[in-house]
Amino acid sequence: MKRILVTGGLGYIGSHTVVVLQEAGFDVVIIDDLSNASISVLDNISTITGKKPSFYEIDLKDKSKVDAFFETEKIDGIIHFAAFKAVGESVEKPLAYYRNNIVGLLNVLDAMQQYQLDHFIFSSSCTVYGQADQMPINEDTPLKRAESPYGKTKAMGEEIISDFTKASNKNAIALRYFNPVGSHKSSLLGDIPNGIPNNLLPYITQTASGLRKQLAVFGNDYETRDGTAIRDYIDVNDLANAHLLALQFLLEKRNQDRLEYFNLGSGTGSTVLEIIKAFEQANDLKLPYTISNRREGDIQEAFADYSKAKNKLNWQPSTSLEVSMKTAWEFEKKLKLNE
Repeated sequence: MKRILVTGGLGYIGSHTVVVLQEAGFDVVIIDDLSNASISVLDNISTITGKKPSFYEIDLKDKSKVDAFFETEKIDGIIHFAAFKAVGESVEKPLAYYRNNIVGLLNVLDAMQQYQLDHFIFSSSCTVYGQADQMPINEDTPLKRAESPYGKTKAMGEEIISDFTKASNKNAIALRYFNPVGSHKSSLLGDIPNGIPNNLLPYITQTASGLRKQLAVFGNDYETRDGTAIRDYIDVNDLANAHLLALQFLLEKRNQDRLEYFNLGSGTGSTVLEIIKAFEQANDLKLPYTISNRREGDIQEAFADYSKAKNKLNWQPSTSLEVSMKTAWEFEKKLKLNE
């Protein structure tokens, strides 16, 4: 049984990926510093899969603790989620984002080299493209300067991994995903942001539950069909499945390059107002919202061409936007019920 380390494995996408890995027969070890996750997620994973993953509370910036972990644990592959991830917050706290996202990555790669490990999957982002000139975005789309410190850490991360794989002959994949939405069908796992959400759907569900007075739509003066920004919303369960397929791709040595890149999105762009309407229709309710100024660091439009992932990983999204809207709301209602 292959033993897979998932850093940030109690977070939103990480926890869903742990479930998929366990269901596929992998032995999973989680590292999380609990800075943006709850230890209760560990029990929820166990409830879903019937097996509790090994767990270490480690701050990846602490190199001595990272080294101590790899000295005791035999690992066959690493999926690296652990990072701060809020675009808006990164503009306000750039040094915290550079320190956390880059130093943690360096320490994990150092350990891979020191302990002769292979098979690394990096949680990247469509933010590395900046505001692309053409839609949809494919992996050959020229990378532009990212609009936020968060995006810059993802672009830097890819550069670091590229240099590392060339120098060390390790194998890696960077998964560039677009906007994750939805929750696990059990309503035991979902997106639980600290404080005011930076992502649209948690803001929507918290507004619907009464936790937030109203939803802020950041800008209605973009050159789009209704003036609001366009994003590609991809279900978190489809994303989790992509990580499983990417891991199997590396373990089976099907990669042609030391570092391969894959876009993960639905292939469809939706405006903010369209997502609000989709949520209202899926769950038969109305949302109060107000129009605010554009948010620094945001781009106008981004949606994916995922044909490379389809052709090489045999992956494609299978969850409708309506289902994602429903599972997100069911998760939010369960959270409120358990308060």
